[in-house]
Amino acid sequence: MADTDSFLHLARPLGPAPGAQSTTAPLNVVILPQAIFSILDHSLRRNAQQERVIGTLLGVRSEDGQEVEIRNCFAVGHTETQEQVEVDMDYQKQMLALHLKANPKEVLVGWYATSAELNTFSALIQNFYGGQGDGTYPYPAVHLTVSTEAGKEIEARTYISAPVGVTMERAADSAAFIPVPYEIRYGEAERSGLEVISGAKDMPDRTANVLTDIETLERGIEEVLAMLDRVSKYVEAVIEEEAPPSSALGQFLLNALALAPKVDPADIERDFNNHIQDVLVVSYLANTIRTQIDLSNRLATAALTLGGGDGFADKQANGTTSETNQRGGGQRGGRGGRNQSIAA
Repeated sequence: MADTDSFLHLARPLGPAPGAQSTTAPLNVVILPQAIFSILDHSLRRNAQQERVIGTLLGVRSEDGQEVEIRNCFAVGHTETQEQVEVDMDYQKQMLALHLKANPKEVLVGWYATSAELNTFSALIQNFYGGQGDGTYPYPAVHLTVSTEAGKEIEARTYISAPVGVTMERAADSAAFIPVPYEIRYGEAERSGLEVISGAKDMPDRTANVLTDIETLERGIEEVLAMLDRVSKYVEAVIEEEAPPSSALGQFLLNALALAPKVDPADIERDFNNHIQDVLVVSYLANTIRTQIDLSNRLATAALTLGGGDGFADKQANGTTSETNQRGGGQRGGRGGRNQSIAA
């Protein structure tokens, strides 16, 4: 039997600090582009003395709490030195209440900082956002860091925290940050806007022209052709044993090819030409109707301005004047008769 004195006995740490989140299970974080743009805009407007800025994250949470979608954010003023940090909590609470009134479907999910550094001040702010009352309790608060150093790529990271410390006081100002996976999700409409914005990074004046529908279609077709060419080269390299095969990639390509309709190319070309002809007919009819309406408006305007309308208006005016004089004379005569009868 082993000697009990040879074992290392560790005391179980205390539970989480009062108000800390009750779960630290890993979760998936989804970030929408508008939240990233708001954070970058806040970073650009900061004072020159500030190394980082912070703010509140808002979004929606799944029913099981395992997925958080960050939809919006707003800035929170703070002052940070090497000795202390001051955060305007009253402003944060008022802005949160106003935002929840305007967007009742969103909830508080965490906070962001424009620095990848995690320090004691980060733990203090994390515990505030994850606490009871106005915090995210019983769900963990998400901490999003976005690096905004000039000349470097923008890098984002997401964390949740677990309380640490052997005493309640120590656990209140300490936290162990746990990285969690994230993804930046956007739709087709947002993708078009992001592509236009990304095209301005190579321009000296940082501007980009908005493409027309035909130019957008042309660019999309070129991208599809480039992807097909890249896939064809990969398949040829695998067949010739120049590249290692991948069963996952092969299954993905098989599923993608299975979605293509089994139609003869000649039929596709015929249907495309018929569609083009239908579009041209509709366009021709629309232009004809527009021309007819414009011509009718011009003819109606010409009838009023060539003199016929003025003569008719003069006749109407003269006739109205004569009728008025006749009515006026009749009335004056009647009045005269009344005066005579009264005098008699």
